[in-house]
Amino acid sequence: MGTKSPFREVADLIKEAGGEALGQCYQCGTCSATCPWRDYISFLPRRMFQEARLGLTDFESDSVWRCVTCNKCVQRCPRSVPILDLMTALRRSVIGMGIAETPTALAATLRNLSAVGNPSGEPAEARNAWSEGMRISRFTSATEYLFFPCCVTSYDPAMKNVARATAKVLSAAGVDFGILEGAVCCGESARKAGDEALFQQLAGKNTSLFNEKGVRKIIVNSPHCFNTLTRDYPEIDAHFEIVHTSQLFAELIREGRIKLSKNAERTVTYHDPCYLGRHSGIYDLPRNTIADIGANLVEIEPAKADALCCGGGGGRIWMDTPRDERFCEERLKQALLTGADTLITACPYCLSNFKDTALNQSVTDQIAIMDLSELIAEAL
Repeated sequence: MGTKSPFREVADLIKEAGGEALGQCYQCGTCSATCPWRDYISFLPRRMFQEARLGLTDFESDSVWRCVTCNKCVQRCPRSVPILDLMTALRRSVIGMGIAETPTALAATLRNLSAVGNPSGEPAEARNAWSEGMRISRFTSATEYLFFPCCVTSYDPAMKNVARATAKVLSAAGVDFGILEGAVCCGESARKAGDEALFQQLAGKNTSLFNEKGVRKIIVNSPHCFNTLTRDYPEIDAHFEIVHTSQLFAELIREGRIKLSKNAERTVTYHDPCYLGRHSGIYDLPRNTIADIGANLVEIEPAKADALCCGGGGGRIWMDTPRDERFCEERLKQALLTGADTLITACPYCLSNFKDTALNQSVTDQIAIMDLSELIAEAL
């Protein structure tokens, strides 16, 4: 165990980093009982908050980095304590003051974000390489929507088809959209990991670019981007109309703009991403879309507000997690129990985790892992 710091200055530091709400917690333990980590390790948010309040935080403990920001604890807290803000404040104390080491893999990701504007460390000019061979216009001030795909779907070869499928659906529906050169990561992982200065750097660059180009409406395919652009960017006076693909697809189907040539002849189960569901309250729209394109939907349990997190939030998508501690291992087993031949989600982090897990469990021949956009594109 690392050395603890029994000083009031430590508690004050945490409060200055965003942990002012520590005093609201009355130690009921609901957060610890709710947290998905409870089934894997001893991870007690309640104890962490009490230690922080007393200035006894063990900054060298990996507990500081465990929170996946799934938001289940926040929804159930009887005192409405902003638990995720407190977790982020602990991480800001580590990164901002250099009190302890940042996990190796996460530190590398943060360096990549700072150097080239994406977590993979790929050349910045390759952000739109996913669109090669497609007739996608460059955004101009006359374009209605900017399509701003997640870094994962822009750079990961195994995930680029999500961006391509989204563009295919938008084009087929006659949506006026374009892509931009020069954009960088929205900064979500940087902020959740506690690197506030890096978040401000990335968000500031995007905001300047978007304002310069006349961007008003933005389509995103990641619930994490959706949450960041709608809730965090306004803090820096960046105000845009943000729509997640699941919302836009539902609207386009309702308006009759998506024309299907066939039904999606699949038995599908749908995984609720934390940042689309618990953070944004979007549960039914993806399910309605699945039904509208003719797929047979069977529910996974637990679902909606009770759904098990995939484990990718809070920056943990960029950290090393032992296989026996990965939530997605259990979640995929839950999906297999439904008898579905396809698992659909609407989040690149979830999709990436499930694809890796299907390989680990050797079940790729039993269940396909797809994004909602890919399911729709298949039926065009």
